[in-house]
Amino acid sequence: MSERELLMTAVKAADDKRAEDIMVLNMKGISLIADYFIICHGNSDKQVQAIAREIREKALEMGHDLKRMEGFDEARWVLIDIGDVVVHVFHREERSYYNLERLWGDAPIENVQSELN
Repeated sequence: MSERELLMTAVKAADDKRAEDIMVLNMKGISLIADYFIICHGNSDKQVQAIAREIREKALEMGHDLKRMEGFDEARWVLIDIGDVVVHVFHREERSYYNLERLWGDAPIENVQSELN
C-alpha cells in the first residue's frame, strides 16, 4: 500500500465516524516524525474513541502496523501513529486549545476533500 493510500484510508475512516474539520498537513521536509499529520475532532468522548478505533481497525485491515496509540481512555487527544501518517483525534475543546494547525503553520495543507466522495 502506498503512503497516499494509507493517508486516505485514515482520512476516510475518520470521515466515516463523522470526524469534524479533517485537516491533512504535509510534513515532508518539516518533521522527521511523519510525512503527514491528520488533525480532526469529535464532539464527545465516545465519538473521539469511535474515530480512533475506526482508524486503527482500517489501518490494521490494510496490513499496517500500529506503532502507537495514546490517549484513548481519556479521549481528549488521541494520537495514532501508523508510520508515515500520524493522526491527532481531538475532543473539540482540546483542539482549539492546542491549535496544532497554527503550531505547524509552515506545513502545506493537503486537499483531500475531493477524494472523500
